[in-house]
Amino acid sequence: MQSESMVRTRIAPSPTGYPHIGTIFQALFDYVYAKKHGGRFIIRIEDTDRKRAVPEAEAVIYEALEYYGLKPDEGPKYGGDFGPYRQSDRLDLYRDHAQKLIVSGHAYYCFCSPERLSQVRQARQQNGLPPMYDRHCRTLDPAQAAAQAQTQSHVIRLKVPDHETLTFSDGLRGPISFASDVVDDQVLLKSDGFPTYHLAVVVDDHLMQISHVIRGEEWISSTPKHLLLYRYFNWDLPQMIHTPLLRNPDRSKISKRHGHTSAFWYRDQGYLVEAVLNFMATRVWNHPDGQEVFTLDDMIKLFDFNQMHLQGPIMDLKKLDWLNGQWLRRLDDRILFDRLQAFLPAAVPADRFKALWPHYQDRLVKLADLPELTGYLAADPQVSPAALIKEAKMATQDLAVYLAQVSQTLTSLKTWQVTTIETALRQLQTKLKLKPRPAFMTIRLAVTGQSATPPLFDVLAALGLKTVIKRLNLAQKNLLK
Repeated sequence: MQSESMVRTRIAPSPTGYPHIGTIFQALFDYVYAKKHGGRFIIRIEDTDRKRAVPEAEAVIYEALEYYGLKPDEGPKYGGDFGPYRQSDRLDLYRDHAQKLIVSGHAYYCFCSPERLSQVRQARQQNGLPPMYDRHCRTLDPAQAAAQAQTQSHVIRLKVPDHETLTFSDGLRGPISFASDVVDDQVLLKSDGFPTYHLAVVVDDHLMQISHVIRGEEWISSTPKHLLLYRYFNWDLPQMIHTPLLRNPDRSKISKRHGHTSAFWYRDQGYLVEAVLNFMATRVWNHPDGQEVFTLDDMIKLFDFNQMHLQGPIMDLKKLDWLNGQWLRRLDDRILFDRLQAFLPAAVPADRFKALWPHYQDRLVKLADLPELTGYLAADPQVSPAALIKEAKMATQDLAVYLAQVSQTLTSLKTWQVTTIETALRQLQTKLKLKPRPAFMTIRLAVTGQSATPPLFDVLAALGLKTVIKRLNLAQKNLLK
């Protein structure tokens, strides 16, 4: 068992689909805070919403956390002393605690039908009131209600006190207060015996000895219900820290309808893990030395919630692109080559790619750009005669002659090196009194099909004489059709 003084943080995702990037954003701060203080980072699976649960989603959540380097210390997959860590395996615990609240008078049975609840909600809304429960069953005789609950469908509701101010100290925002009169008598246990979020999260956080509840600011409005549950159970309140939510550039909340929400979208686009974590950290926290590029280990050493800014963090992909480029130029080549294998077309010869990699590294934004950038290393380009003529600014026959002269010049080389290729082609360009840009861009387009590549002479050297001559001849043949 762990010491009660140990820092213990958790994330508690619901297995309802592919993990959201917001889950990774939240997990980052839970993980960093736990590791900074020598604590434990826990994952708990909140699967009590049976209608929305997706069987394979739980495994994908673990995959995402591990991919981003945020592996939990405890959880359904990882074990631990405070399990089970899956809420559907803890139903008896929730029912027992709901009954304790009934016995202590802090909760009550409710027998209202869905139809009645809908009517109450509509009536309150028509009168300009918040859609809260009208406490119809709150005044039932407890003994009579208990007997009725043996045979009749029911829920168990939280008994919220009247005319109280409920206050807690948020680790980021300071004291936050609520009037109890605007807090609903929340359902704690549903008619199917499953708990709602509010009962389960409090019971689980306490029994799992969570010391710091670090969660998104959308849960602030639910906190008064949780405060009451901690009070009614006579439990110590953990430190509550509500972090800002990721936002779209227009400051709307990121949702599946807006923005790139899947945690795996960033992987599939070829954003490096280091860059994504670095990016998410910089959305709400500045490195004390002003560094924009830093590692997860740096963050663990230096992160402080007191330095977190609260304005909505923006998912600015241009900033992520820049950071990804920085990391592409910082990572060891061996590590990077392992990462990029998933993106590099299998047909691209390794020797050609490695010869040009230093040039790609300087301009690459994300790994998913590699197929488009490197396709010419494997396949002959499809270049229209019109495009070549436009680039060369020559008549068709003159251009065909020029390409033949380039082929002859390259074929006559005794050594196939960047320097010898460059010297020979520059001499030809001078001899023919051509301007450098059309002279060399025409060769680039004929050989690669692209107007932007690594330096032309390096590309020719990497492709090899045989391939270069074949492509020049093909371009010449197409011109003369």
